[in-house]
Amino acid sequence: MSGCWRVLAMPEVCGFCPATRSRISALLAGILVGALLVSAPLAAKQLYHYVDENGIRHFTDVPPQTDQPVHSERVRTEPLPLFRVDSRRLDDGSSVLAVANLTGGPVQVELCLTEADNVRTTPALPARFVLEARQQRDLVTVSVDDPYRDASYRVEASAVPGDPRTTPEPANYLLPLASGTRYAISQAFGGSFSHTDEQNYHAVDLGVADGTPVLAARDGVVVQVERDFYEGGTDRESLAARANYIRVMHPDGTMAVYAHLAFESVRVRPGEIVLAGQHIGDAGATGFATGPHLHFVIQRNAGMRLESIPFRFDGPDGAWQPRPSRSWQRAP
Repeated sequence: MSGCWRVLAMPEVCGFCPATRSRISALLAGILVGALLVSAPLAAKQLYHYVDENGIRHFTDVPPQTDQPVHSERVRTEPLPLFRVDSRRLDDGSSVLAVANLTGGPVQVELCLTEADNVRTTPALPARFVLEARQQRDLVTVSVDDPYRDASYRVEASAVPGDPRTTPEPANYLLPLASGTRYAISQAFGGSFSHTDEQNYHAVDLGVADGTPVLAARDGVVVQVERDFYEGGTDRESLAARANYIRVMHPDGTMAVYAHLAFESVRVRPGEIVLAGQHIGDAGATGFATGPHLHFVIQRNAGMRLESIPFRFDGPDGAWQPRPSRSWQRAP
């Protein structure tokens, strides 16, 4: 008797897909067995290698402190998962499915029983749960109806960042660029090129120079980051899910996403508190992007789906809503 778990890719989001929704399906054939684990892939980074004075070759993902010549190369990585699923067997022959939230903020998880033979679940599926930051919980018990017959089942698990029980509050946001930064708004709300889906309809693309500092637009807690992608271009199929980004949750449960950041430029970690105006990363063109820019959007969990919400930037003349403009402007 054996089981397998597989991670399923999700549809792209806008010109940028931050793997905001992860899905895992499980199939256990025969008598229920436990100890199945989905582990997060290693966050591969730039790889450094050198030969020391004794002729020994060293490999590390941290810049080495050595006087010897150091060679480096970028390593292709995969998006980090939102969650991990474990299964363990109990003494009575049943199994428990536990889910671990791997992010720095709450996530909503949905478990669905897509196939079942000679089993029942407690609670009945489908069911939804909210896990707090870094929390792991036993969510479902799978029991055998007839212990003298084989049993099998398939459970599909999905997760979306955020807590749908929160209520967004009116708020204005700082322009996430330092004063004096030169920028242009290439797309705003409802942009026809890529701001047409629910998650990104109320997004803005700020065209800036590569490496431009990106600032936090509002106080919050870092939920997710991707920092090790280095590819960019117009191949939507291969690059839509490969943008570096930062997701920050605000006190009212809304989340700001700062996307297409430069390779290894992210300065914050999940669980870290950031303050408005703090330098959190640098603009780039990673993922599906025609050039360097910052994709900025405010989202909320609307019940196992992400929904973008309209916002305004604070300015010296009052709050203003971003609108497309090919002309260059200066951040106040």
